[in-house]
Amino acid sequence: MDASFKIYTDGGCSGNPGPGGWAYVMIKQTFQGNEIIAKNKGGEMNTTNNRMELTAVIMALRALNDMRNSGNADIPRQASVITDSQYVQKGITEWIKTWKRNSWRTSDKSPVKNKDLWAELDSLACLFPLQWEWVKGHAGNEFNEMCDEMTQSAIGELKLS
Repeated sequence: MDASFKIYTDGGCSGNPGPGGWAYVMIKQTFQGNEIIAKNKGGEMNTTNNRMELTAVIMALRALNDMRNSGNADIPRQASVITDSQYVQKGITEWIKTWKRNSWRTSDKSPVKNKDLWAELDSLACLFPLQWEWVKGHAGNEFNEMCDEMTQSAIGELKLS
């Protein structure tokens, strides 16, 4: 898999639930170094941390799909999605298969939380060969830290409005 295209994502809340933010940064690695291809952030007034983590990845994959559909040949179809959320990483790589097989029910037969976002993420993830990586948050990873700062900025903007 071509790991030269990386999508970093983060989401968070001030309170859980509370005002939340999400962010992504897309990086293309070249012989000259890392190039930021796209970045974005946003938020919602009353949400949860997990919803924001999922929204960050969904928004990034929507943007990636839009870039590919606009004919931008410089954007590879393959990418690594890097998140500090084990909920997202394990959910999309392990748990979702069982949830779908069990009609969106967990192992204890309760409905899957955030099913709407999981279903959208699943349909977007099917469009690309993706590698899913977990990184420890707040551990000095440059682009994870950038996403965290953007997420906190989005939350701050909500609190001011």
